[in-house]
Amino acid sequence: MKVDLNKWYRPEVNKEEFKKLCEKSDWQGFKHVVIYFSTLFFVGYLAYYTYGTWWSLIFFLIYANIYACSDSIWHETGHQTAFKSKFWNNFFYQIASYMDNFEPVRWKWSHFKHHTQTAYDEPHDFEIAIRKPTDLFLFFSYFIPFSQMITFHKTLQFETIKHAIGITTPVMKHAIPEKERYKCRRSARIHVSIWLIVIVSSIYFQSWLPVLYLVLPGFYGKTLVACFGLTQHTGLQENIKDHRYSTRTVYLNPIFSFLYWHMEYHIEHHMFPTVPSYNLPKLHEMIKDKMPPAKRGLLGAYKEILPAIFKQARNPDYQIKLSVPS
Repeated sequence: MKVDLNKWYRPEVNKEEFKKLCEKSDWQGFKHVVIYFSTLFFVGYLAYYTYGTWWSLIFFLIYANIYACSDSIWHETGHQTAFKSKFWNNFFYQIASYMDNFEPVRWKWSHFKHHTQTAYDEPHDFEIAIRKPTDLFLFFSYFIPFSQMITFHKTLQFETIKHAIGITTPVMKHAIPEKERYKCRRSARIHVSIWLIVIVSSIYFQSWLPVLYLVLPGFYGKTLVACFGLTQHTGLQENIKDHRYSTRTVYLNPIFSFLYWHMEYHIEHHMFPTVPSYNLPKLHEMIKDKMPPAKRGLLGAYKEILPAIFKQARNPDYQIKLSVPS
């Protein structure tokens, strides 16, 4: 199939139906965040109630993995599609950015670049988590609690610290306009200040609870969100202006789909980023005959991903063979 490299591929859709799909809803946004935070607080309470027992360990792991799924709220509010109201999008964007260790200014600009150049200008698409040749240790570290303590120099927390002390990182240089960089440094300092306040509180009260709830979830609760996020682009092609080759759609069960806020329909999202995530399943039904077959569950996705990353560790030119309608 020949692909026009001067224009990104988009299937044709009915304009009237597409207009309806782009409609935003405060109800949908609040429904999600109320269920999400209610669940998070309930599991957090169970972790507190059982603190000092082995049950607490289980509940803290569940809490941290739900906490890390704030990534979905960060993402949707960043696109200004979670709510109809700009105020509520911005309000929850700031909260989710802290929870997800995504400093909001940096990620506003890097995510914009990710959408305009998805895996195309690959060295400067800073949201491609696994680059070629594959770093297998880094890949598997995403799934193991606290393993990022070993690779701390590659973490988002370390990047935030560098921005806070005034270092101009590659992502700042290539993704953030120069006149916006002071905002990035300012918000990075706010995040680092919150971390320090929480850590000092833990020391003062001689309790692990503040850091377990508000600082460490990004280190011990990333397993589930990594399982979701690494399905997006890992192992797929680069430098082609057709999201069907560089991005992956996966069918998830209702619980995972809720936590991921329907971002498993990731090809559809990249083609039409103005469509709210809660309308992506409808969009998928409209255009699925023009898409490669969606993978069935995380197991189906990783049956494709795992062999590919091992091959790409040795041969970065290896490509997954895709069945894409012409």
